[in-house]
Amino acid sequence: MGICISVASSEIHGIPQVHDENVMIFEANKVQHETKRLCSVYSKQGTKGLNQDAASLYQDYGIVDGTFCGVYDGHGRNGHIVSKIVNNSLPSLILSQKNAIEENDTTKNGVDNKQNKFSNNFIKWKEAILGAFDGMDNEVKQQENLDCSCSGTAAVVAIRHGNGLVIANLGDSRAILGTIHDDKLKAIQLTTDLKPGLPCEAKRIRSCNGCVYALKEESHVQRVWLPNENYPGLAMSRAFGDFILKDHGVIAIPDIWYHPLASNDQFIVLASDGVWDVLSNEEVASIVWMVESEEEAARAVVEAATTAWAKKYPSSRVDDCTVVCLFLQKRPQNLGYIESGKLG
Repeated sequence: MGICISVASSEIHGIPQVHDENVMIFEANKVQHETKRLCSVYSKQGTKGLNQDAASLYQDYGIVDGTFCGVYDGHGRNGHIVSKIVNNSLPSLILSQKNAIEENDTTKNGVDNKQNKFSNNFIKWKEAILGAFDGMDNEVKQQENLDCSCSGTAAVVAIRHGNGLVIANLGDSRAILGTIHDDKLKAIQLTTDLKPGLPCEAKRIRSCNGCVYALKEESHVQRVWLPNENYPGLAMSRAFGDFILKDHGVIAIPDIWYHPLASNDQFIVLASDGVWDVLSNEEVASIVWMVESEEEAARAVVEAATTAWAKKYPSSRVDDCTVVCLFLQKRPQNLGYIESGKLG
């Protein structure tokens, strides 16, 4: 069942208002409800059971026109609980860390220029994100009556702050950027899928006495196993939770990047791996670009992914699919110079 989004008038510091079991969207008080939003969020349960995905979008995050987007893909018996805990808490944790760093910052730069301001601001965001992810993992671990030894969640978040994007990724969800180059739409992958098959990830896990290998029946999927055991078989190398593997190389330290925004950058898309398993970056970007309105973009991608699952894997259970789309500017009214369905 798909998830529709209602809009709340709230501040990030206020009590989170959950409008749906899986999805939250917050808009600042100054936003007029009749104004068309340049964003959309949508989640659809697969056929595996409970929807273990969660997502959120906060406008006026930290500063006016700041935005936070997050997608969380739970796994394991209690993954649906972990993803919702992280969805509810991580945005405010990051902002609290950032505010604390700002208050304690007594550094005086000898040269006041744009490069120094950019570097200093990104360093603060990176420090805040690292601290918040570590605190979030501890918060999950300390939950009473919740077994997260073999349950957890991936996370991908993007923060628009001024003229740049700060992106953090933990696990195998993904973020892409849609940008115009030579009058054609291009999809740029902003994150790396952090899976055990990556040589650097496998090296870290094996150095911690964890095991990485694929089962014969799914030779294309590398998984993480306890030494001398046939479980748990985690298909990602970083995650919140999964505490049985935390001493064996599975970490909650995200990869963090900064992307300076340019005038030709159009939108970003964050999605759980249920989308990326069946749709390419280019296909997702094309779908987003060709929808009639920005508010329909996330739903259009999810529905396309669900259809693709039925065609590509008719005998498999469909994964949960969740998408956040954030348009960085109003779309041009005339899209004729973009070849429908084809990207450069």
